[in-house]
Amino acid sequence: MSTASIADDLTRAGHALDAAGLVTAFGHVSARISAEELIITPPRPLGSLAGGEFPRLSISAAELPADTPREAWLHAAIAAVRPDVGAICRAQPPAVAATAALGIPLVPLHGQGALVGPIVPIFHNSRLVREPGIARELAAGLGHAAALVLRGNGAVTVGATIAEAVARMWILDETAKLTLAVAPHGPIRPLPAEEQAAWACTGAELLNRIWHHLTALPR
Repeated sequence: MSTASIADDLTRAGHALDAAGLVTAFGHVSARISAEELIITPPRPLGSLAGGEFPRLSISAAELPADTPREAWLHAAIAAVRPDVGAICRAQPPAVAATAALGIPLVPLHGQGALVGPIVPIFHNSRLVREPGIARELAAGLGHAAALVLRGNGAVTVGATIAEAVARMWILDETAKLTLAVAPHGPIRPLPAEEQAAWACTGAELLNRIWHHLTALPR
């Protein structure tokens, strides 16, 4: 895929996240264009993106380019240790923030929830990720997972493609909403492991269907 096509998908991603209420003034999405380089959305509201060329970010950069978000460090740190990751989504789903504040772990309560993993790890340092050290800690906290909740600071999701990373952010928010709805009424019971595994096998298909749904939402 050309960098122009990737930039178009980053623009679509920004608009989709905005239309779904997953970002407001803040949020960013990146995509890998080589083993050593990403392109990333600029530091402005994602709903306002108008396409064109986006900043490039080396995953081994000692300093951030001036036109990148100040939290671009987290994208570089994740990409450096996760060669399987082709895209990274950073957003602030309100329901996810609420579950983190309450200390409620996010586990699959419905089939699609299995597409963000058996339990979503929580990064407990609420500082903005504006220097390489904390970014490396965040990448370690994500580990091999598909999503990471940042207590007091939103969430990160990853995928092989932009579509997968964005769709996982939407699923993460849906999982959080369902968790908040059931938590007052009894214990939270995740789906059995074998059922989670069956859903996980459908990942690429379902994530792409969610992407098409999100990119069709009116703005």
